[in-house]
Amino acid sequence: MRIMGLETSCDETSVSIVDNGKTILSNVISSQIALHALTGGVVPEVASREHVEQVNAVIQESLVQAHTSFSEIDAIAVANRPGLMGALMVGVSAAKALSYALDIPLIGVHHIEAHIYANFLTDPNIQFPLVCLVASGGHTQIFLMRSHGDYQLLGKTLDDAAGEAFDKSARLLKLGYPGGIMIDRLAKEGNPSAIKLPRARLGAGSLDFSFSGLKTAVLNATAVSFDDHPIEDWCASIQEAIVEVLVEKTLRAAINNNVKTVLAAGGVAANSHLQSELRKASASKGFRFAIPEKVLCTDNAAMIACAGYYHITAGHKDALDLDVIATEALAK
Repeated sequence: MRIMGLETSCDETSVSIVDNGKTILSNVISSQIALHALTGGVVPEVASREHVEQVNAVIQESLVQAHTSFSEIDAIAVANRPGLMGALMVGVSAAKALSYALDIPLIGVHHIEAHIYANFLTDPNIQFPLVCLVASGGHTQIFLMRSHGDYQLLGKTLDDAAGEAFDKSARLLKLGYPGGIMIDRLAKEGNPSAIKLPRARLGAGSLDFSFSGLKTAVLNATAVSFDDHPIEDWCASIQEAIVEVLVEKTLRAAINNNVKTVLAAGGVAANSHLQSELRKASASKGFRFAIPEKVLCTDNAAMIACAGYYHITAGHKDALDLDVIATEALAK
């Protein structure tokens, strides 16, 4: 089954063609990073207009790279929730047009679910039950997944997401946008114990997260002693404060639920230190650890097509009145 996926939930216009939920034939991503760097963050109206300008060209390029024609596409999968409303509308409108014109099924995909399924593009034989940490600019959550489509939310952020903590801290360090990438790069040369920063554990047994206190601590510390430490030490200390809590709670969730596999997903999962620490911690407890390659951690359409494949093989598809939804939980 050959599925075309469309992803326009935030600031990447992406179209991918995937065979049988595992073989990526194309995964074209038009990034808006340079555009939004001018304002230090994503401006929703600007993102929407850029999607309108890019989506047709990205669809065409995806077909070219896959050596595929429209007549060979069996279904259209599209991210329709959650995300920026205007941005989502562009992708969903394009997907509806393709579904109608080609007379093929349409599948709406939850963006967070798609991040989890990016792991199945790397390894289609992942074993259940599993625990997955989804960490990005807008989300920090831990899910228990017993089988395809079966999700239980174990923990979530109560305020800022991990990606926000990285980006807002980077802004305080004057590193530019997107800051998480710069922190990861500079932290490799820094001392993670140089600056004392808080870890919000929220009580014994809690699997929830809170990063707003860390952001405030970085604001206060940089105002008083910014010049006392090299920038590499600041980056390493901030990164360690975020990663330590993410790893600790993900492993506790895995142990508590007696799973076989630990997964990570989302843009923050591309962080090299988080990957290293999760891999080591999982191995120490006997869990198999899997994570997508870097391009599949950040927003992309291959993960949408992959999730769409599992939906359609389970008999799920949507009508042409498919709506866009700004916020919707994947599970409770």
